[in-house]
Amino acid sequence: MQMSFSAGGRDEPLVSIAQQGRSLALDWPGSLPEPELTGAGALYREVLPETDLKVTATVEGFQHVVIVKSPRAAANKELRKLTFGLHSMGLTVRRTPTGALAAVDASGATVFRAPTAQMWNSAGKATSGGSARALAAPAAADAVTRTPGDPAETAPSGAGLEPGQGDRIALMDVQVSKDALSVVPDPALLSGTEAADFPLFIDPTVTWGESERTLLRSDGYESYGWGNGDDDLGKGVGKCGSWNGYACGPGYVQRLYFEFSPASLKGKQVLDATFRVTEPWAFQCDPRWVDLVRTNNISASTTWSSRPKELDLMGDRHVSAGRGSLCDPDSPDAPIEFNDNPEETNENLTPTVKSFAAGSFSRLTLQLRAHDESDTSAWKRFRNDAVLAVDFVGVPDTPTAIGVVTGTGTVCAKTESNPSVISDPTPTLAATPQTKAGGESGAQLRIYFDLDHKNSDGSWGDTTAGNGDLRPSTGYVGDNVKQTISWSALSEGKLYRYRAWARSYYNGGGSYLSGPSNASTTGWCYFKVDPTAPKAPKITFGSPYSLCTPNACASSGGPGVKGTWSFAPATGDTTNVSYQYTLSSWNTWPTVNGASPSASISPEASGTYTLFVRAKDNVGRYGAWSAVDFLVAAGAGPVARYRFDEASGAAVDSGTAGSTRHPASLGSAATRDDRGRRGLITHSASGVPLATPVVDKGLRLNGGTGSHATTAGPVLETRSSYTVSAWVWADPEAYLTHTVLSQTPPPPARGPRSTARSA
Repeated sequence: MQMSFSAGGRDEPLVSIAQQGRSLALDWPGSLPEPELTGAGALYREVLPETDLKVTATVEGFQHVVIVKSPRAAANKELRKLTFGLHSMGLTVRRTPTGALAAVDASGATVFRAPTAQMWNSAGKATSGGSARALAAPAAADAVTRTPGDPAETAPSGAGLEPGQGDRIALMDVQVSKDALSVVPDPALLSGTEAADFPLFIDPTVTWGESERTLLRSDGYESYGWGNGDDDLGKGVGKCGSWNGYACGPGYVQRLYFEFSPASLKGKQVLDATFRVTEPWAFQCDPRWVDLVRTNNISASTTWSSRPKELDLMGDRHVSAGRGSLCDPDSPDAPIEFNDNPEETNENLTPTVKSFAAGSFSRLTLQLRAHDESDTSAWKRFRNDAVLAVDFVGVPDTPTAIGVVTGTGTVCAKTESNPSVISDPTPTLAATPQTKAGGESGAQLRIYFDLDHKNSDGSWGDTTAGNGDLRPSTGYVGDNVKQTISWSALSEGKLYRYRAWARSYYNGGGSYLSGPSNASTTGWCYFKVDPTAPKAPKITFGSPYSLCTPNACASSGGPGVKGTWSFAPATGDTTNVSYQYTLSSWNTWPTVNGASPSASISPEASGTYTLFVRAKDNVGRYGAWSAVDFLVAAGAGPVARYRFDEASGAAVDSGTAGSTRHPASLGSAATRDDRGRRGLITHSASGVPLATPVVDKGLRLNGGTGSHATTAGPVLETRSSYTVSAWVWADPEAYLTHTVLSQTPPPPARGPRSTARSA
């Protein structure tokens, strides 16, 4: 994450933060003085009369606090509404119904968030003997006085990091537009704070990241994204009261919540999970029980009254740490680890995280709490450094590029009644191991090759490889590394079927997960060995296309641009009379006659294609397939375009690249209305004025069943680069993730699929 603060002036943002191509920046509405730098903070003095501005970098984001130092400053009209310039890239900022802010990226994931903005005064400075001095003038109804508690629980009053003991707090309204973020301070707190209770602090904090945390207290106080404080002792759990002559606070109960995203667990199978957090302080040396509980999820607006429901016990620990030499033996800060105890069947952390990784629920929220919340001696603190430490293995997926190697590609006939014919009795079989998306990093993979032969009674029997059926035979490969195996001599005329699957190894190679094979997904590959049939023919490229090799694949031509290929017998073949060919996108198998003919083909779209060719001899036998890849360059216009402005029926595809169109049928809940992007249309596409202007239409979807428009098949060739754009209006009050466009990828090029049609 990259963060920068303004060096002063007007030419650069007050603060900017960026990560992985997404960024957010805020401008101060005026010129800034040169800042005073202290630690992680930058103080800009007198940005308004008797008003300072402090920006502090945190581990997960930044805090920008307006410091109002006197009643005269609080009366400044410019404080009635503070508007910051807002700039974002790759993010959409929106206000939630509860007044919090969230910024989502193109996938709908929340990248940064801000809790409901708050402001507070410094009334706690006058606190003495455990009670807070009441304000002479009352604040707004949502302003509350915080009673003092454990002095390390909050920053000192007047420190400006967070409300201190006895400070009066009010929530603020936040307004957001495309280019502005406005905060409306509470007028009662501005005007009703006594001179002795200044400064006032106005704080819209911003945090960046996928995980959340919050602190909830039974007296109504909450602290979203809470910090560890100046003393780095974190925050407490349990009942903050008095015990054995030691005072913590007035007797409120406090709990800490940590919420985790599944992003780092995608594509992985969890083997073991540990929740780890540091305990830097405890009320006493004797251990007390602490529970880790899964709850419903939290947000920037969660309160004690709306606290999440407890769902399941994850584990408990009987611990005390952080009192140092006050204990015998010494009790230093310590990481407290929650891990399932096999002897306690009610502890469920690992199976819960395993289900979380598998997508059973979208967020995981864990609560730290004292087991006995009536025991004031059980009060202890934890830092905000909680992590989920997970042992995992990448989940294997169906291998790709499965088939018999021929030319630069592979062939895989899916039909038992019309298998591929190969001339080599020791064929080379290929498969490329894959993991589920997200499981690629650190994967240790092998391919298991399996070949069967069909017996005379119709049953299938195993055909041994003769040299082992795992590749690599020793060691492992990573995701997407092609593997091949040369099988032992096969019998002429027998029918064979072939499948492969990936194994993902862990425990030092002692254990593995097996993924699905092509037999259970895309289908077996069938072939026969006939050394006397025509061998795989030679294929020669003419203009404009060229052969793709493992190391180079140049694009050329374009959609609808004709190319020419010549076919010739393999070395030693003299009886070829014709050739059958097909493209990976076709369901037809044209034939050209002659010993060395040529064929012209016009690819209908851009992307990578496989050309399959086989020869036929003078006694009517088809031989082995030859396969070559080539790349078609992108066309000049869109491959598909939809305006949804028809009166009824399917949406017309008005794309111009290629010859194939893809009309989109509207689902039962999809309608057209008059909120199209172009508004009132007064001219035709060629610029001619219309006799009667028309209102542009658009597709309206309500998110329910049947709320879609679908084509009959894939539109994009996703094996090559592509761009998708859409104009979408989403209801800003609907706090949801919307999918604008999706495509189910077609299976990889698998060769001729039903050649019996042309046999």
